Amino acid sequence: MADNLVIVESPAKAKTIKKYLGRDFDVLASYGHVRDLVPKEGAVDPDNGFAMKYQALEKNERHVETIARSLRKAKALYLATDPDREGEAIAWHLKEMLSARGDLDGKDVHRVVFYEITRNAIREAVGQPRGLSLELVNAQQARRALDYLVGFNLSPLLWKKVRRGLSAGRVQSPALRMICEREEEIGAFVAQEYWTIEGEGSHSSQSFPLKLLEYRGQKVEQFSFTNETQAREVERDIRAAAGARPRAAASCACSRSIASSAAAIRPRPSPPRRCSRRRPASSASTPGAPCVSRSSCTRDRTSAKAAWG
Repeated sequence: MADNLVIVESPAKAKTIKKYLGRDFDVLASYGHVRDLVPKEGAVDPDNGFAMKYQALEKNERHVETIARSLRKAKALYLATDPDREGEAIAWHLKEMLSARGDLDGKDVHRVVFYEITRNAIREAVGQPRGLSLELVNAQQARRALDYLVGFNLSPLLWKKVRRGLSAGRVQSPALRMICEREEEIGAFVAQEYWTIEGEGSHSSQSFPLKLLEYRGQKVEQFSFTNETQAREVERDIRAAAGARPRAAASCACSRSIASSAAAIRPRPSPPRRCSRRRPASSASTPGAPCVSRSSCTRDRTSAKAAWG
């Protein structure tokens, strides 16, 4: 009998891995899960920290017995079930069952994970074992508890109201509720027309778009202006206050919020530039001549400053 016992889920996989590991390893299959929740009320107790009651699966009891007999003659146990939460849970359940029977006394227990069935991958995994991941085990138990709590309460209702044999799970039930709540929101929605206002401003021979963020001290939001008359009044106020040239009249945009097209309506003008050019004092009276000795040059921006206030 080999000194090392390796447990996998599939019997076909066990034969292949046995060839890769050689005579020092015996490889057996668990044939999937070895225990599950008791099939009656009280299997999960939410009032007691969601304590879960398990029992051995009758169909796999003989496989557990075979593993226990082989383990008595081995020195180490390698749990090589699949590298996902279900595989981690199978390894944990098997370890718990063997430990309760006393079959693990004095034995080394290792968790082996590999992602391909090749000679190098198998041998490398066995050479670098780890412990059980309780995070994955707890994730599987949480999934199983939700299956039980939701299905145990809703499935009988489906049998009574719809048809026997239907099941309600942790995914279908929340998805159905989300669909129903969304349908209620759609039914309660009241359609309302609103308008966006777009304009075009200019200074220093440059144009730029104008969009409304704030009007008369209040932030502009969706449905602030709900008809064309109000929109045109705002347009006139903007033109009078900011000197803007509207690119288009108030336009209907029922699929867009007015806040989404917002930007400041009154940009601050740049300060007048200081002219760095010099000229002789004798030419000071010449029309159109450059400024004298760094005096403030405002010719280019006077009109813009007056327009924007």
